[in-house]
Amino acid sequence: MNSATAIMPTPLVDVYWLQAHLNDPHVNVVVVDCRFALGDPHQGHQEYLAGHIPGADYLDLNRDLSSPVQSHGGRHPLPDLATLVSQFAQLGIASQPATPVVAYDATKGAFASRLWWLLRYLGHESVAVLDGGFPAWQAAGYPLETAVPEPRSPQPFTPQPFTPQVQTHWVVDRDAVMQCQQQPETGLVDARSPERYRGEQEPIDPIAGAIPGAKNFFWQSNLDDRGRFLPPAELAQRWATMPAGADTIYYCGSGVTACVNLLAQAVMGQDLPKLYVGGWSDWCSYHHPPS
Repeated sequence: MNSATAIMPTPLVDVYWLQAHLNDPHVNVVVVDCRFALGDPHQGHQEYLAGHIPGADYLDLNRDLSSPVQSHGGRHPLPDLATLVSQFAQLGIASQPATPVVAYDATKGAFASRLWWLLRYLGHESVAVLDGGFPAWQAAGYPLETAVPEPRSPQPFTPQPFTPQVQTHWVVDRDAVMQCQQQPETGLVDARSPERYRGEQEPIDPIAGAIPGAKNFFWQSNLDDRGRFLPPAELAQRWATMPAGADTIYYCGSGVTACVNLLAQAVMGQDLPKLYVGGWSDWCSYHHPPS
């Protein structure tokens, strides 16, 4: 465990820890606002400009945490890694020593978890999601600011740049999912709402339904009514009948809210399953001709 990870609780921090360490030069925490709305792609950035946690930078789900949509690959393909690494460096995130990073949003961790997972995917373990997110910060009465930080170098606190160590085995494509279907013991978990999983409604993708053989664990089931993660013991009870482990494959609509289920595994101290980034939006694209 590196010194930064030892200083910062992972994979979650609460608002009290963050408030206490925002200006601590010994921690040098980088805070990233990930607020986003699928129905209005500009809303998150507008909310950020109207007021955010002091010192926080903003990363956009579509522009920064995903790459452009193609005929296949889903609605939120992984971003270009070279570009993402450059962005992390501009935020002041470095690898040695590892810069502590805290990600937050206003939607129960749905988008902050994507950034958490991306950093972990690139080998950066010193990252946590703010439990309860922006609403918890506001509820605590902590200050906001509207100033946008200037791009900054990792120096002088972190003399080494961000050096990715890509966990390529954490990501699978449609072919791997099809192979998983031939091996039921591997396990496939759908993070979408039960209504979408059962095909009763589909507000986003052109076809309703789920990948055959998948079990359903709605990502919001990891949280209490305040949008905060349940204790590990309670999570373990809820996950008791679900596939888990490094060989399991998790998915959602487009590789975003499935990251909340992945984060829940980390909260419980479990190995991270693989992520089918394309999710249902990629799967159904092979059954629906592009418009």
